[in-house]
Amino acid sequence: MNDPIWLKTYPPGVPADIEVSRYASTVEMMEESFQKFADRSAFSFMGKELNYRQIEELSRTFGVYLQGLGLVKGDRVAVMMPNVLQYPIAVVGILRAGYTLVNVNPLYTARELEHQLKDSGAKAIVILENFAATLEKCLAATPIKHIVLCAMGDQLGLLKGTLVNFVVRNVKKMVPDYKLPEAVRFNAAIAKGTSGTLKKVVIKADDVAVLQYTGGTTGVSKGAVLLQRNLVANLLQSDAWFQPGLAKVPPSQQLNFVCALPLYHIFAFTVDLMLSMRLGGKLILIPNPRDFPAVLKELAKHQVHVFPAVNTLFNGLANHPDFSKVDWHHLMVSAGGGSAVQSAVAKLWFEKTGCAICEGYGLSETSPIASANPINITEYTGSIGVPLPSTWLKLLDDDGNEVPPGQSGEIAIKGPQVMAGYWQRPDETAKVMTADGFFKSGDVGVMDEKGYFRIVDRKKDMILVSGFNVFPTELEDVVSQMDGIMECACVGVPDAKTGEAVKLVIVRKDPAVTEDQVRAYCKENLTGYKQPKVIEFRTELPKTPVGKILRRELRAK
Repeated sequence: MNDPIWLKTYPPGVPADIEVSRYASTVEMMEESFQKFADRSAFSFMGKELNYRQIEELSRTFGVYLQGLGLVKGDRVAVMMPNVLQYPIAVVGILRAGYTLVNVNPLYTARELEHQLKDSGAKAIVILENFAATLEKCLAATPIKHIVLCAMGDQLGLLKGTLVNFVVRNVKKMVPDYKLPEAVRFNAAIAKGTSGTLKKVVIKADDVAVLQYTGGTTGVSKGAVLLQRNLVANLLQSDAWFQPGLAKVPPSQQLNFVCALPLYHIFAFTVDLMLSMRLGGKLILIPNPRDFPAVLKELAKHQVHVFPAVNTLFNGLANHPDFSKVDWHHLMVSAGGGSAVQSAVAKLWFEKTGCAICEGYGLSETSPIASANPINITEYTGSIGVPLPSTWLKLLDDDGNEVPPGQSGEIAIKGPQVMAGYWQRPDETAKVMTADGFFKSGDVGVMDEKGYFRIVDRKKDMILVSGFNVFPTELEDVVSQMDGIMECACVGVPDAKTGEAVKLVIVRKDPAVTEDQVRAYCKENLTGYKQPKVIEFRTELPKTPVGKILRRELRAK
């Protein structure tokens, strides 16, 4: 292959390729950090901080406990927790002990949880007691043999931990009744592990590190098999990509990462948890990102350097009256992902922080980052940027042929961060992998003359109006720039005349905004077939816990 055109857009110092074989595993990388950064704070949660030495000790003893259960190398261990201190302890312990992590969304229903536990074959689960009732409902139908039960205050110390647990259980009533008599408490598991030694497990680059489930909103959830080398590659790629921004932080200062996205999601898992540990940073754990006042109150206590987020989170925080109480002068990396960042949000964020949102693109299947805008941008590009080091993107037509620049096609990705396949689904894997090793994303994009890629939408989200293609992200981006609009989403709905029509759902910032005003704005900014036929106002949009808008719910109503 010739050098791709996008390399010319790379900032100085960012390499075209990364050395994937630098580390054999995430464990080797983490253990290096334990040695280098032992006395640095690693995690901050509700005022409690744990340093790298403590994380090394706690994860090691938890690993000892798991090994004592008789699990063998490669066995799957599920983790069903929000952003609490037990999450990194458990995850690092699982990986160091030689097991495969299965990240589970804590908000799953019993039906969804049962599917994931059965599909993954998980033998053990580490779960916050708030969700224990869900596990109880489906436990008998799963292969789970061992349950480690956590409480919110487990790692906050005796006095504060007891108080937090009392409030969570008895005041806020956040722990529904459950019966799991065989469960072992997290702190008891840690205590049991202190009496043993972690057996050294040889962890290789091709060993499975994580099963990251995906596709639950579009069909049966599948486990993306992420090998150790996949995660190592994406960490090194992200590190190299962010360096032009991170290099501005004085070496004497520790990097502070904000973790407001859920750690069970691959974006936060890689760009927050793993990258922060790789760089010796402190990860500020935010348990509830929807509580904007609490988030901003917490961030006001820290110098913030790296902030990965989704469009809805950037938007909600930037529009909050307490936003200015945080000192944003230290912010060097605002990483946008998960869903498209809208131009109005990007503009507001840059005006208020001086740090442009570096929008990236990726999927669970790519560990996740495949492309990103250069970290030194100062304005919204409307694109997902260019492929990361050692990564190739191309666009395919419906017959699998590559299309030239300027034409739209399905984005296909090749690189060391691309998954090994879907867990025990060779048929599904075959559908998305090309003969030459590219992963077909299901997203439709175009590439410009500089090598920047722009998403025009997912294939299934495209709206066909009288034979014309309407891509929702374009319409949403236009409408979101209208004064008085907080956020919006559009979907296709059946129409007797045109086959499909555009339905636009709006959350207003200014309640005085009318349907007629929206229609006039759309008429001025969008060609006829793109204009919404149905306009609906709501107080909020249905979203996943990560902040992605659930279009299927908009269609159903």
